[in-house]
Amino acid sequence: MSADAARSQRPEPEEEAPPARAPDLRLLEAMLFAAGEPLEEAVMAARLPEGADVRALLATLAADYADRGFNLVRVAGKWMLRTAPDLGFLLARDKPEPRRLSRAALETLAIIAYHQPVTRAEIEEIRGVSTNKGTLDVLLAAGWVRLRGRRRSPGRPVTYGTTETFLVHYGLDTIQDLPGLEELRGTGLIDSRVAAGLTVPLPSDAPDLKDDEDPLEPEFELSFAPEPDGDDDSDE
Repeated sequence: MSADAARSQRPEPEEEAPPARAPDLRLLEAMLFAAGEPLEEAVMAARLPEGADVRALLATLAADYADRGFNLVRVAGKWMLRTAPDLGFLLARDKPEPRRLSRAALETLAIIAYHQPVTRAEIEEIRGVSTNKGTLDVLLAAGWVRLRGRRRSPGRPVTYGTTETFLVHYGLDTIQDLPGLEELRGTGLIDSRVAAGLTVPLPSDAPDLKDDEDPLEPEFELSFAPEPDGDDDSDE
């Protein structure tokens, strides 16, 4: 028998099966896949077998998905599966174009994020122009801004703050992940020649009311249903 014939009759080596995925890992993976919103570690731990190391399992999954079409990310202190950033634009082609925020709304949202809790009058003072009610209504309706309480000052104005939905939308784990002064300069959003005394406040979205805030009246919270009542581009 020739060498070629002998090689042709030799059985092909069997491919090794991939190692079985640990049951705890599979269960955690299923929970994250089925969840319609980010999950807290405590919620996942309660559904896993006793003794399961949730953080170690999450780290394993995050490493597994690092170069895939979706990633495991931490947002708003919770965990969720999200389309890989470099592929998002491909999927966006099949979705209706969302309404873009006006410059006035973006400025207002940024002020609330960095300066919360903040009142409408304080927003106007920082922006240097009056704020159309429709601008705040758009942000409230989007779920990115919430009513926090009332300032202990004449007129007891409402204070505003950001929400968990804001963190999830912008892929932030905490509000402190917002860019600081040097990062803003690097992106060109702030002129590098600004005054030396300019500072960017360290943002905080702690849910507890500040010393100068009072709770909102229950009837006010229930009756307030923000609806855009005009073009939010009209701020002047």
